[in-house]
Amino acid sequence: MTIPTDETHSPPEPATTHAQRPTGVQPSRIVIQYPEPAVDGGAYPIKRCVGDTVRVSVDVFRDGHELLRAVVRHTDPDGNTGESELERIDADLAGVRWAGRFTVDRPGVWRYTIEAWTDQFATWRDELARKVAGGQDDLSGELSEGVVLLRAAAEHSADPGARALIEHALAELQDPGVPETAKHDTALGDELSAAIERDPIRHGATALKEALTAQVDRLRARFGSWYELFPRSWGGLSGVQRQLPVLAELGFDVIYLPPIHPIGETNRKGRDNALTAAPGDPGSPWAIGDATGGHDAIHADLGTEADLRSLTATAARHGLEIALDFAIQCSADHPWLTEHPEWFHRRPDGTLKYAENPPKRYQDIYNVNWESPDWRALWDALLAGALHWVDCGVTVFRVDNPHTKPFAFWEWLIKRVHEVDPDVLFLAEAFTKRSVMRHLGKIGFSQSYTYFTWKNSRWELTEYVSELAWSGEQEYFRPNFFANTPDILHEYLQHGGAPAFEARLVLAATLSPSYGIYSGYEHFENVPVRAGSEEYLHSEKYEVKQRALDGPLLPMIGAINAIRREHPALQELSNVTFLQTGNDGLIAYSKHTGADTVICVVCIDPYQPQEGSIIIPESLGTPPSFTAHDLLSGESYQWRIGPNFVRLAPRWRQAHIIEVQR
Repeated sequence: MTIPTDETHSPPEPATTHAQRPTGVQPSRIVIQYPEPAVDGGAYPIKRCVGDTVRVSVDVFRDGHELLRAVVRHTDPDGNTGESELERIDADLAGVRWAGRFTVDRPGVWRYTIEAWTDQFATWRDELARKVAGGQDDLSGELSEGVVLLRAAAEHSADPGARALIEHALAELQDPGVPETAKHDTALGDELSAAIERDPIRHGATALKEALTAQVDRLRARFGSWYELFPRSWGGLSGVQRQLPVLAELGFDVIYLPPIHPIGETNRKGRDNALTAAPGDPGSPWAIGDATGGHDAIHADLGTEADLRSLTATAARHGLEIALDFAIQCSADHPWLTEHPEWFHRRPDGTLKYAENPPKRYQDIYNVNWESPDWRALWDALLAGALHWVDCGVTVFRVDNPHTKPFAFWEWLIKRVHEVDPDVLFLAEAFTKRSVMRHLGKIGFSQSYTYFTWKNSRWELTEYVSELAWSGEQEYFRPNFFANTPDILHEYLQHGGAPAFEARLVLAATLSPSYGIYSGYEHFENVPVRAGSEEYLHSEKYEVKQRALDGPLLPMIGAINAIRREHPALQELSNVTFLQTGNDGLIAYSKHTGADTVICVVCIDPYQPQEGSIIIPESLGTPPSFTAHDLLSGESYQWRIGPNFVRLAPRWRQAHIIEVQR
């Protein structure tokens, strides 16, 4: 047993000894926390486009009752700096949230931070004003404090006019012949306050420990109309070039080409994905590579590199961009299999495993081995291929299945490409786990495919678009609503006929700033290879078709693309407001930007007429009564805040796209 002694009960030494005392600058008394927008606490940049306004909010507070000031400081890609003042947005509740904004006017990486400080003069002025209003006598002590503050302000001010005004006020406060009430008026005058605020002393200034970043892209990263086509069904690259004037007239912005590389012969797929190809079957463009070349070559039947350069140059003259598929996979005949066998994984029995996504099987494709000891050379080869196509005028890559490749590779490759050309965009074709899709957006992909194809009911669309627009994903995840793809023919289109195609077109083009269709959509192609499948019968992936821009849906497509360009409200995502309809067969929503308000009502039932009251809430900001001009039909209606009757019917009118005329 330990017997207590005086020593065991002696008081402990002070926690801070002389050697442990704080040294250097006194810690700030101001707390800055929870800045927005920020992705994962600033680990990744937010995304914006040139001309966007970045709206910033943050908690700023300190102990005591001193008044604070705060700004958002920003630095553009060229190193130019600026700042915008933050204001309290919940002052009436004595809260601590501040907000401000700044505009990004050039592409590249921007940095921004929050700086806050104690406003000693405003604090003193506020206290003096309250004492004067309370009728307190003899405030000479308070005025003496003001003299000290004014001296410091005069010495600090770099503005001659402001300094002169401050010195004049200082003289009055020190003049014993000036009545004290007059001194109060001088100290509390707006002119003196304004002079000091021109160049305030930032007492105890502090900022975020780490600056936040914003990746600013050109507008096409957020807004654009895509058209996907197989060049071999249009007469090769030169044939596609001949279609560009019509595609531009239809209002498309991006023409997306599946892989244009040589196609392997070994295990070539036949018509309708047959395991054995018949003579003349062209094979799948995604089975990349033969004896003539791989990822840096062009299929001889499609044309030459000169044809591609001519295509991209002509597209640019028409205001179009060429997107190329970037698919990291090889046929058995790809030169890399013999030149770099170490880039591929072999089973213990020596065989190569072809690509699979059960139940889908791709016997004509082999994946590269990302765990190869020679992975650096593999990465460099893929980068060289991408840069080659950039040099040929390709400005957009649609990346095939990026979620099956290392995240670190994509982060590296996108960064390296942007060092050469920062305007190149990357679209992720990633139908996978939501967290994976989000992460691809965080590490650099400009846009992503989405689950839109499978969201067909009113509640599904409302829930999903609300998530994209308001959950925080909008800061870094830009959706592209493809209504169909060569791999996805949803049963809604299979069974709904032309009305289903019209409904999905309007939804895709007005809900998302970026949307796309795959050729054949305008012809209402809707026959699956078999019941229950989303694959097309006679899929263009395995055969050549004779395509032409003559589908019956093209006039509507052109009209909608024109509407999208004319209305800024349709070029954003997070300005959507879903409206009550009282009928699940109708979906209604509004988009508002500046003075532009567009209201869309879509009949999502492709079989039966649907009617209901569209409720326009006061919060939408429309006049009590307004002209609702239908941009599709040209008709106008008189609508008002509250219920407005709408009736839509398949094969008569599938949707309204309403311009609110003020």
